[in-house]
Amino acid sequence: MSDDKVVGIVLVSHSAQVAESVAELAKGLAGGGTPVPVVPAGGTEGGGLGTSAELIAAAAAAVDRGAGVAVLTDLGSAVLTVKALLAEGDELPAGTRLVDAPFVEGAVAAVVTAATGADLDAVEAAAGDAYSYRKV
Repeated sequence: MSDDKVVGIVLVSHSAQVAESVAELAKGLAGGGTPVPVVPAGGTEGGGLGTSAELIAAAAAAVDRGAGVAVLTDLGSAVLTVKALLAEGDELPAGTRLVDAPFVEGAVAAVVTAATGADLDAVEAAAGDAYSYRKV
């Protein structure tokens, strides 16, 4: 898969700092594979806590390379905002999916998998598999 056909990743958090930090972590751990477009969409336009449909839509447009966009979220209203955008049908690029995954571990798995040139189904599966990661 060429660089222009890589899956894009959007990280939606109620906090701009959390979204930015998770994006930085995931990109850093992806290593030297295909560069993956990862854009945080955290907080509100004014810098407060919350979610913004406009920031999410802009982030999805920015990462769209034609292979689909995986959107990972942190908490409830972030999920609801993405679901509303998907339901509207024209706010997000075609091939955008809300991925059911833990935010940090799922983001790392999604970016690492996308960096191998994997398709959206594989990126979604890898992120979702992060639910089973054991720490003890």
